[in-house]
Amino acid sequence: MKKFIYGKSEYKYYLDKQERKTFALIISPSMSIILKTPLETKNKEINDFLKRKVFWIDKQLDFFKNFKKKVSKKEYVSGESFLYLGRRYMLKVEKSKNNKVFLKQGKIFIFSNKLKDQKFNKELLDKWFKEKMEKVFQERFEEILKKFDYDFAPELKTRKMSKRWGSYHSNGKVILNPLLIHATKKQIDYVITHELCHVKHQNHSKDFYGLMKQKFSKWELEKQKLENLIFNEF
Repeated sequence: MKKFIYGKSEYKYYLDKQERKTFALIISPSMSIILKTPLETKNKEINDFLKRKVFWIDKQLDFFKNFKKKVSKKEYVSGESFLYLGRRYMLKVEKSKNNKVFLKQGKIFIFSNKLKDQKFNKELLDKWFKEKMEKVFQERFEEILKKFDYDFAPELKTRKMSKRWGSYHSNGKVILNPLLIHATKKQIDYVITHELCHVKHQNHSKDFYGLMKQKFSKWELEKQKLENLIFNEF
């Protein structure tokens, strides 16, 4: 994480040096600032570029900040909607002696013995999402891993991350953001492929992107779709 100061304002951003010829500045829906630059870019060039873009940065940050204020807080009652594997499902909460969550006919049903207990119903749904997440992530991980000829199998873990969908640690662990369960399987596959490519190439070099292209030909499309998801919606 880098820092850029302009007047009385301080901006934190991620610097991603790549095999490229131009600068690219991205403000994600999660309000993270990502700057992509050529490998040999000097700090002065970066600061000069950010100074020229500071008003545009403020405008984008304000847009996403105002958007988040409009996203209503979930109350876990019938009629709300939730994303699961890229599809939006309406929630139906019904009174029942047995607590259960299941998917049927395009709806997510919560059978709860505490019908109006928001916290309790949230716990039921969170548990359901967690169970689905563990199953789907493991299935997709094992499938994507077959495309690589590594002599060891990286360990799959999950961890909440506010700014990233995944990461690879040099100790042989691929970390996925649990929120990926709301994305499509193709987008999950993209993140897994990205992190498995880091097993061989630690940085975003030309060789890294060459391997990405080889293992996931249309990764740029899924990356763009994924970046449009709003973290705070879930």
